[in-house]
Amino acid sequence: MKLACTSGALHRDIESGELTQLEFLDLCAREFACDGIVLDVRHFPRTDDDYLAQLKKMAADWGLSIAALADDHFFRSAGERMMEMLRLALVVGAPLLAAPLAGETECSWSEQLERLAVAASLAKRLNVTLAFRNGARTFAAGTHDCKRVAKETDSAWLRYGPEPQLLDAGSDPGTLAAGSVLLWSPIRPQRRSDVVETIEAFPTYRGFVALDDSSGTAERGEIGAAIALWRDEICRARKELNHR
Repeated sequence: MKLACTSGALHRDIESGELTQLEFLDLCAREFACDGIVLDVRHFPRTDDDYLAQLKKMAADWGLSIAALADDHFFRSAGERMMEMLRLALVVGAPLLAAPLAGETECSWSEQLERLAVAASLAKRLNVTLAFRNGARTFAAGTHDCKRVAKETDSAWLRYGPEPQLLDAGSDPGTLAAGSVLLWSPIRPQRRSDVVETIEAFPTYRGFVALDDSSGTAERGEIGAAIALWRDEICRARKELNHR
C-alpha cells in the first residue's frame, strides 16, 4: 500500500487562498512525505495545458505520484462535462478519476446506469479508469450495491474505490478487494483499529490509500499523524507477513 493525501482534506485553506494547489504539492512532498496526491477538481485555478504541464512536472520533481483526480459531480454530469474531467485527468497524468454515485433521491437507478454507461465508454476512449466511491444513501451504499453497479455496467474501466468505514451494516469490505483500485480512509476520526481492519481486508492491495477529510477542514498536524499511523501499521503488517 502507498499513501496519498487529498487536496479535498484542505479545501477550507485552498478555497480561502491560504494555500494554493502548487503549495499543496510542496506540503505533501516536504512535510507529509506522501507517496502521492489526489487532486480535487475544485482546486484547479486554471486548466490550460501550460498550467497542467507545470503541475505534472512539479509532482514528478518532488517524487509525488498523481494517484487520482477527484470529482464529486462526475457521475451526475452530462457527457460533455465527463469528457472534460477525463481530459483533465489524462493531461495531468492521473490514471484514475474517483467519484461517488448519485444519491437515491437525485435520480432513478436506470438514469444512473445510463450515465455510468456513458462514463465508462468515455473512460475507455481516454484510457482513464473510473473508481466509484461508496456512500450512504447513494446507489453504492454497501458491498452488495457496489457489486450490482459493477455487474450491470460491465466495463473494465469501472472499478471500486471503497472507503470501508462508510460501507453500510452487513458489508464485507474484503469482497471488493479484487476490483479495488483506490482505497479511502478518513483523517478524522483516524482509529488504529480501522486502519488494521482495512489492511487485513485488503492483504494483497498494492495501490494508494487516499487520506481524506469530508469536511475539508483537516489540520496539518492531523494529516501528519494519520500518515504516520498508516505507515506504522503497513510496516507492522509487512513484518508479520515476512515472519510467516
